[in-house]
Amino acid sequence: MKYNFDQIIDRKGTNASKWEPQVLNQLFGEEDLLPFWVADMDFKVAQPIVDAIVKAAEHGIYGYSVRPEEYYKAIIDWTEKRFGWKIDKEWIDYTPGIVPAVNYAIQAFCMPGDNVVIQQPVYYPFSNAIKNNGCHVVSNDLVFDGGKYNMDFGDLESKLKDPKVTMMILCSPHNPVSRVWDLEDLKKVAQLCLENNVLLISDEIHNDLVYSGYKHTIFGLVGEEFLDNLMVCTAPSKTFNLAGMQSSNVIIPNPVHRQRFRRILEKNSIGGQNPLSIVSLIAAYTEGEEWLEQLLEYLEGNIKFIEEYLKENLPKAKMIKPQATYLAWIDFSGYESDSRKLEELMAKKARVAMDGGTWFGDQGAGYMRLNFACPRELLKKGLDRIAAALS
Repeated sequence: MKYNFDQIIDRKGTNASKWEPQVLNQLFGEEDLLPFWVADMDFKVAQPIVDAIVKAAEHGIYGYSVRPEEYYKAIIDWTEKRFGWKIDKEWIDYTPGIVPAVNYAIQAFCMPGDNVVIQQPVYYPFSNAIKNNGCHVVSNDLVFDGGKYNMDFGDLESKLKDPKVTMMILCSPHNPVSRVWDLEDLKKVAQLCLENNVLLISDEIHNDLVYSGYKHTIFGLVGEEFLDNLMVCTAPSKTFNLAGMQSSNVIIPNPVHRQRFRRILEKNSIGGQNPLSIVSLIAAYTEGEEWLEQLLEYLEGNIKFIEEYLKENLPKAKMIKPQATYLAWIDFSGYESDSRKLEELMAKKARVAMDGGTWFGDQGAGYMRLNFACPRELLKKGLDRIAAALS
């Protein structure tokens, strides 16, 4: 490989949320933990991105910046090359992350008291965004069949028929269960939302991180008839380890919805962008593909390593093999069925920081989410700590 993903880079003292003692203490009650929680990677980004940022930084002036044509062209070309969806420049809006985008969407399209459908266990900031904007969470719980999670379409249909439901937030690929949704699943979701006048927000932040044997379908290709009822969110942040650059792409084909969303951006004074964020996105989408392909190969090796490790050392722990993302959803209930005690055991005894399954909803009881986007040596160290604690 051109890139060395085995290299261990010390992130302590760099203000990295994942590693900073005060953050770990606040969330887990302990400071000296090996972190596998928040979804960023412990890998150095692609060299062309570093070069672009260094060049911009060396200029020495960091004033207000505008997004150049090449910024939009990079997004458009990447979306077409990787997913086959040709989008127009005017469909694209900038937000400083997908979580902010979800909040702005709720503010734009929902009224306080409305219901918003999500599919738990799911990325917990969705619930926070819904509640913080005065709306109510309605969960169309995913169903585990022993091998993978599936959607319950009967339950979804009944919930979308409720006139109080005005929006559905889809996670595709799904976090934390690492599921790549089939085209037929996406068509059913789109049709049900359209029939019931429910706006669909598709969070596709992990869409580039899909493994061998699976193919992500960007929602814009599910059907031309669904475009006017759709808002697609993508970003270079998870793909290229650029979360701190705070940049996401919000794609809204419907001009009426687009204008409504933009009014909310104006109300929140969202417009300008960090100049280093601009050049990092351009470099990532135009020169980062080689790094990404090598990253995916390394991450698949980490998946295989976890599978073999659990089989040999933690046989009662069951991992759902990830189809996408760099997040392993592991059932530890065979060792500790009480979720609170399980989470405490991981922090206090194993000395590792992982997202507790119940963070994603009660449906995650007994599970922990492990971020395996790290050098294999660190991954083994963490798994050794867990094995020792559970033995």
